[in-house]
Amino acid sequence: MMRRLPVYFLIDVSESMVGEPIEQVQDGIATIIKELKTDPYALETVWISIIGFAGKSKVITPLQDVITFYPPKIPIGGGTSIANGLKELMKAFDTDLVKTTYERKGDWKPIVFLFTDGIPTDESTSAIELWNSNYRTKSNLIIISIGDNTNLNLLSKLSDQVLLFNNTNANAYKEFFRWITASIKATSENINNTSQEGINLSKANGHIIEKIDTAKQFEIPDDNYVVLNGKCSHNDKLYLIKFRRQFEDFGLMDLQSKFYKVDGAYKIDEITYKEFSNHQDYLLKISTDELRGNPPCPYCGNRYALATCVCGGIHCIDDGVENTCPWCGNSGFYGSSESGFDINRTLG
Repeated sequence: MMRRLPVYFLIDVSESMVGEPIEQVQDGIATIIKELKTDPYALETVWISIIGFAGKSKVITPLQDVITFYPPKIPIGGGTSIANGLKELMKAFDTDLVKTTYERKGDWKPIVFLFTDGIPTDESTSAIELWNSNYRTKSNLIIISIGDNTNLNLLSKLSDQVLLFNNTNANAYKEFFRWITASIKATSENINNTSQEGINLSKANGHIIEKIDTAKQFEIPDDNYVVLNGKCSHNDKLYLIKFRRQFEDFGLMDLQSKFYKVDGAYKIDEITYKEFSNHQDYLLKISTDELRGNPPCPYCGNRYALATCVCGGIHCIDDGVENTCPWCGNSGFYGSSESGFDINRTLG
């Protein structure tokens, strides 16, 4: 049997990824696999696994060869536990990788592409220490910050290869995944031709992929997104409403004020959402004064996906009719508030 080149995709599937980012990652993984299936070197050596992490982590697709690999549906979960993602990755290394013995050569050093777009919501020190002491030198970890809302100081503790992906549009995503595909192809070709360990990252477009100086200190950014968890009042299914941070002139001394503009309301799979979410009640709130826009329900088309009753549950309503809260069962006619009030938000 040929020596395998294991390639792991460790993907942040937290709520802030809902919508276009997770759809682009889904399409990007499919493109990578399609391309690798036409490459003779990759077919010989590359094996791929996908691991997702949000509040919890899980192997989405176990390590398998390219020819039998079919891109899975990428889930969404609540929270961003990079610690749990690392633990799942280290467990996969322990389970999957074939070690070199006197009788045979083991796997090539695995490549890991870690995608994340948010700031960890839990303590990760012990997982980082375990990674650095036992696993870091045994793999090639490339960390990709999707956008600039990550903790680059923390990511720099895991690898010298930290990259910032400027995810400005769909074409940027396509070029980004072409770069990953080319890097995997180049590495597998080099291994096949020279039998030398190492990773061959392709030349990247500097406007789209920027290498981070891991020796620098970076400011930890504010939240780029606010995400609310709602429920359809017709079929009780869960959805997420995502708001993106923006600024506007305050009207005084060139100051700016912050608000969150609606990005959309998105259906989620309740089973996988619970599998990837931690269930601690963080009691996070956001004032409705900071939110702009109210999209329709992604399931039933009710005019407003953002309404709440006295129980605090967010759900959809139509106007001018009696509505029933799917969280507590209260019924009544809803009106708009003259002033802002706090509502529940997720970890994002």
